Amino acid sequence: MKEIRVGQIGTGFMGRTHSNAYLQVPRFFQTGYKPVLKCVCSLDKTLEEYAANWGYESTETDWRKVVERDDIDLIDIVVPNNLHHDIVVAAAEAGKMVICEKPLAMNMQQAEAMVAAVEKAGVANMVSFNYRRVPAVTLAKQLIDENRIGRPFHYNSVYNQDYTISANVPQGGAALWRLDSKVAGSGVTGDLLAHAIDLAEWLNGPIARVTAKTEIFVKERLHVETGKMEPVTIDDACAFIAVFQNGSFGTFHSTRYARGRKNHNTFELNGENGAVYFDLEVPHSLQFFRYRDPETGEKTPDHIVGWQSIHVTNSEHPYMGHYWVPGTTIGYEHTFINSFADFLNSLNGGPKFQPDMRSAMRVQLVCDKVLESARTEKWVEL
Repeated sequence: MKEIRVGQIGTGFMGRTHSNAYLQVPRFFQTGYKPVLKCVCSLDKTLEEYAANWGYESTETDWRKVVERDDIDLIDIVVPNNLHHDIVVAAAEAGKMVICEKPLAMNMQQAEAMVAAVEKAGVANMVSFNYRRVPAVTLAKQLIDENRIGRPFHYNSVYNQDYTISANVPQGGAALWRLDSKVAGSGVTGDLLAHAIDLAEWLNGPIARVTAKTEIFVKERLHVETGKMEPVTIDDACAFIAVFQNGSFGTFHSTRYARGRKNHNTFELNGENGAVYFDLEVPHSLQFFRYRDPETGEKTPDHIVGWQSIHVTNSEHPYMGHYWVPGTTIGYEHTFINSFADFLNSLNGGPKFQPDMRSAMRVQLVCDKVLESARTEKWVEL
């Protein structure tokens, strides 16, 4: 297999998910490529321990040195949002392939510059919207493409967590930079709703217009870096209504104040011929309502009409043929393995990988318009 030499920038939670996926992907998928963990870069004091644990051959503390190295083919960006732009542009100019965590950028201006850089350089790139690669979600896409839902009417999405309810949770620093707008750009809109928006447009097509409301529940928090109480300027919660280009109607809700919800990510698409529902907290299951057969046009007999739960573990289901026997499940980490498998396959003549940075720029546009609508309290066109 041809080696892909990886330079990873960042050693946090997402760094671990990516590192694990690089190690596992050649064990489950035949892509013609083998990722080699060449170098990892961080200012964290645990850098050497991280490198040893995951098997990186070397370490750096300056990401520019990683980008400049001749023995690196791919730059993997798993650092806070405010660093994405500079690293992506530099990596592209150095001719490196780029994998970047979501959201792509702090705003559309940055996103446009990043897309221009990778497209000018002609380098392969991806943005890690990993929930597309949950087998049950990919199956939902398959059912939609097979016209088993028919004309769509409603798309409803919820993405809720509860980890910032306490006013004693600080903002800033390595662990809680997502609560600092100078580093994160936005709150739940960029962090959680970006995932929801990516899935919505992948499954149901482009959003045409939005109207939104955001809220900050705890107005001040202790800042880890300054040691002072400082205003909170990210959105703790966001809800918006969307009209899709296909005429369907959408609702989106996200908060980090939903007591009891840890990573509650759901969507439901209701159409003329059927419906699908997915909940990430039950990731191996897809709910499907079959009302009419798209091939024969015949209505499902009344005595068997109803929601069915599909246990997405058969080898016929997306990605599952690469793993275990039917009836057994895979986990969160496998969504990254599946993503990297598709990316590596795209380098070897397979389908073009999506979402790339141009697709992720579209998500950035929707996020920016949602926040604009919340500020202006008006409908905003895309």
